Amino acid sequence: MLTIYDWFGYDLPVTERYRMIKQAGFDGAVLWWGNDYGQSDYRACPPLARREGLFIENIHTPFNGINDLWLNNLGGEVMTDILLQCVTDCATFEIPTMVMHLSSGETPPPFNGLGLDRVKRIAEAAENHSVSIALENLRKVEYLAFALGNIDSPRIGFCYDIGHRNCRNPNEDLLALYGPRLMALHLHDNDGSGDQHRLPFDGTIDWQAAMGAIAKEGYSGATALEVVNLGYEDLSAEGFLRVAFERAKRLKGLRWA
Repeated sequence: MLTIYDWFGYDLPVTERYRMIKQAGFDGAVLWWGNDYGQSDYRACPPLARREGLFIENIHTPFNGINDLWLNNLGGEVMTDILLQCVTDCATFEIPTMVMHLSSGETPPPFNGLGLDRVKRIAEAAENHSVSIALENLRKVEYLAFALGNIDSPRIGFCYDIGHRNCRNPNEDLLALYGPRLMALHLHDNDGSGDQHRLPFDGTIDWQAAMGAIAKEGYSGATALEVVNLGYEDLSAEGFLRVAFERAKRLKGLRWA
């Protein structure tokens, strides 16, 4: 199955985005779960995507203010409530998985018991609603290690963002550490200097090795692109999606080679 993030960089009505994604050949979409990116009512998006015949692989939860998760303040409780609501929304809209950040920036607050307890509350809600939570690798992979090392739940796992690894933690073998808990992929490329979300094969990632490593984990989920059109301004939305689909097919071929 081939999927793509529903905000791929063009300012289009959501109905048009989903039509184009399906027309390009993708089987499904990953949805941004918030009122950003031209989505005035994100909860209206699941039926719109399904109307176009798209499978909804997961949602990406909001992360503005995510560092408050580790602080004893009102913002931390607000962030926890937002993420708990995302669990409920996944259950309501029959979306199996949500992708979640644990920190932001270069200097997040230290991870601690308070934040861990909040993540455990979210994990308990996920278990109760039969929803999975995929924690994404970011700049500070120690937060991922802390959460996965202290929460033993079949509903808490790993979202492998290979672009983040390439530019933030290239020497970390994250699949060796968390491959058995792999629940989602974010596939995009960069030149190693920053998080550019380029199309695969337009950066420095060794995709043969990367997809081979994913295959060794026995991961059966979608080949999922998280790309945007920065640097591809000469392509129309339709053209960008056509190229993205061809790149996704190449990745799928490497994965099953």
